[in-house]
Amino acid sequence: MDEAAAGPYRRIATEEAFSVPEVFAALQEWAGTAGPDEPDQDFLSFLFGQDLPGLRRVRRQLLDLEDERLAVMDDYGVDVHLLSLTAPGVQTLPDDRAIALAALVNDRLAAVIGRHPDRFAGLAAIAPQAPAAAAAEVRRAIGELKLNGVVINSHTRNEYLDDEKFWPIFEAAQDVGAPVYIHPRSPSAQMAQPYKRFGLETGIYGFQAETGLHGIRLICSGVFDRFPRLQIVLGHLGEGIPFWLWRVDYMHPVRSSHNARPKLELTPSEYFQRNFKITTSGMNWHPALRFCIEAVSADNIMWAIDYPYQLTEGAVRFMDDAPISDADKHKIFHRNAERVFGIAPAAGPARLGAAGPGQPAAG
Repeated sequence: MDEAAAGPYRRIATEEAFSVPEVFAALQEWAGTAGPDEPDQDFLSFLFGQDLPGLRRVRRQLLDLEDERLAVMDDYGVDVHLLSLTAPGVQTLPDDRAIALAALVNDRLAAVIGRHPDRFAGLAAIAPQAPAAAAAEVRRAIGELKLNGVVINSHTRNEYLDDEKFWPIFEAAQDVGAPVYIHPRSPSAQMAQPYKRFGLETGIYGFQAETGLHGIRLICSGVFDRFPRLQIVLGHLGEGIPFWLWRVDYMHPVRSSHNARPKLELTPSEYFQRNFKITTSGMNWHPALRFCIEAVSADNIMWAIDYPYQLTEGAVRFMDDAPISDADKHKIFHRNAERVFGIAPAAGPARLGAAGPGQPAAG
């Protein structure tokens, strides 16, 4: 195809954080009263508790959607941000407040996309601590607001999505074709203590260890036998899972009287190939990208910046200079995101109303 020729590339960034003042205020209030063993204390202390130039920039850019953000995108040739409410979303808050704030965020996000339909797409925030309300919000956000998927910040109140009480969320997501982006947060209370001595809870190691565990739990629980069309997206080149797929397959059949892994219809790696997509967020490293292309295929990888926590310039340069084929660059930069999230191609009509996110691209 013509697009396989070298550049120029449409750049769709698929893990781009934002917030709104109401959620910022709620998280600051929660952080001020939460105990020291609550997950995310280190992250929220980083975000709210220090007055350093870099952190002032992050706070400012999280709350900005239409001014500085668009200017930065223009400066580095980024066409689209797929926006998602920054971690931990509303998942630390009481049920009623979380449900209301998620709806407010989604309404506001849809309004911003409506003003800039060629520049923004969005993932719906939900309150998994109230599964029935969360499932209803998935259906509203995709069906009425025409958002492009759902974001969940890993565990909620130290519980994981393989628990069947959360499965109404997956049922709704499968029904409406909405990919679920599982974004990292600090390790749950059960696993957090060993990470704290050297400040390992967040991006240095804790985020990916916790979220990778969540992905493996979903695979081994049988979720994807129950919801075979469900699509899960993981950032940071799959939170380490692609590297471990061979060994997970090898060890999965090994059982003893002390483990209760259910038997599955497929091997773990087959579920990963069928039900998972990964993004490059915060992993601007060519050897890892080349490995993931070989392990899970370029068809399952999407580009991301992790704005504003990572700098746009480095993420653009990383993919521009990647030693991979131009056809794969087009897939990773934009074609996969168009297909997975239902983002309209650059020169065509919007498809969400017709096909919905997660459906095959038109044409």
